[in-house]
Amino acid sequence: MRLVVTGREGQVAMSLLEAGQGRPALEVIPIGRPELDLAKPATVIEAIAAAKPDVVVSAAAYTAVDQAEDEPDLAFAVNAVGAGKVAEAAERLGVPVIHLSTDYVFDGSAPGAYVETDATAPASVYGASKLAGEQAVASANPRHLILRTAWVYSPFGKNFVKTMLRLAADRDEITVVADQWGNPTSALDIADAVLHAAARLHGDKGFGASGIYHLAGTGEANWSGFARHILDTSRVFGGPWARVRDIATMDYPTKARRPANSRLSSAKFASVFAWETPDWRQSTEVVVHRVLV
Repeated sequence: MRLVVTGREGQVAMSLLEAGQGRPALEVIPIGRPELDLAKPATVIEAIAAAKPDVVVSAAAYTAVDQAEDEPDLAFAVNAVGAGKVAEAAERLGVPVIHLSTDYVFDGSAPGAYVETDATAPASVYGASKLAGEQAVASANPRHLILRTAWVYSPFGKNFVKTMLRLAADRDEITVVADQWGNPTSALDIADAVLHAAARLHGDKGFGASGIYHLAGTGEANWSGFARHILDTSRVFGGPWARVRDIATMDYPTKARRPANSRLSSAKFASVFAWETPDWRQSTEVVVHRVLV
């Protein structure tokens, strides 16, 4: 199976590339700028066609959440128009597309974990651009999976786990927001799930359950609890540690509004694909160990 992934340096793209190593029946092909530039739709069709995919994974995105408030046109060009072009390119080749989306399509006001049928109400430009991307993907290619995930971290790139470890190396105490809740999700787990789903789509041409799925780590946490587990794990492995002091969202103002509740129920994905993410604590320990060594 030839799995073509948009983006070369994103956490999921790099995790997929790593996961594909040593699997003779799988070839993971990342494509990105300048050959494929989501802000330049004319590049997308040709770049994906040249890669000859069996399945396309739409992982590249504009992810600067706060900066998007000042660059809405660019955010929509990449996350909506560009994502739609990726799905269209796959449809022209007669292959399915797996598109990664976000918890930010919700406003965070629900009392419990969001399911796929809950009403969307993005509270930021980034969230609105990603919701528009979901709609563009679904319109462009009937053979689609849209995977909403949240609080992504990994051994690659910039993310919350690596930030906490970096800060703990220089500080005795770190202040972390305690009134936002979600499911910490390892990109390594996302990659495993994507490969599992891609194999199903590739092998079952009549797969009839296209649509939106939530895919997040099992179990929930607030940001400060996530930080404590990261740093306690780090201390066990001989890495840096610092105290974590809870603060409120209002004490850490940001340009874009974050959902107070980012919890996603992944029950639908588990039911359809017979695959569940590990507990977030277990996956965090794997990533912390890798970052430290």
